[in-house]
Amino acid sequence: MDVFYNEKGIGDVLIIPIKEGNRQTFKQQAYGDVVKITDSRDGSLLGYNIFNASNYFNMPGQGKMMLTEEMLRPIKDLFTQNQLEDVLDFDLSPKFVVGYVESIAPHENADKLKVCQVDTADEQLQIVCGAPNIERGQKVVVAKVGATMPGGMKINDAELRGVPSSGMICSAKELGLPDAPKEKGILVLSDEYEVGAPFEV
Repeated sequence: MDVFYNEKGIGDVLIIPIKEGNRQTFKQQAYGDVVKITDSRDGSLLGYNIFNASNYFNMPGQGKMMLTEEMLRPIKDLFTQNQLEDVLDFDLSPKFVVGYVESIAPHENADKLKVCQVDTADEQLQIVCGAPNIERGQKVVVAKVGATMPGGMKINDAELRGVPSSGMICSAKELGLPDAPKEKGILVLSDEYEVGAPFEV
């Protein structure tokens, strides 16, 4: 799960996004320096803003950061201190990992799409992929459900032309890597990468 901190851009605020929503129809509730943001239409939780964040955490950097257990502990303590009883049950597993393409089958409703079975060590994912260079036996970068791409798109479970797809096999351009090739296609990793290992974006 990703959190955001940009002291120069927006001030000393840690942003914890939970769900995409219409930010024009939200309401805020303050619990000390913690602000809870909900959708005013249905009450669903959109996220939290923690003001004066550097008073509570040793911020590891700027911009998008992966939420870790070390960061989550003081956040939970801060919630308790301010009588905010929300349960912070976040999935802290890495969302960009090395996958292994075990098999590929044609898509029943689209000639240019393929249905891939991808091993990520802890689970096997079915991912629909349209890249022309996808092949069985490749090691690839998988954006798992819950990942936020560098361009801001969030990866969700989906159905592509009637076939379920959980995650995305990524290109270098989609990952925002420098010197990404102009040709279309997924990023193929060398054999030295370990299946299931986190891939730093």
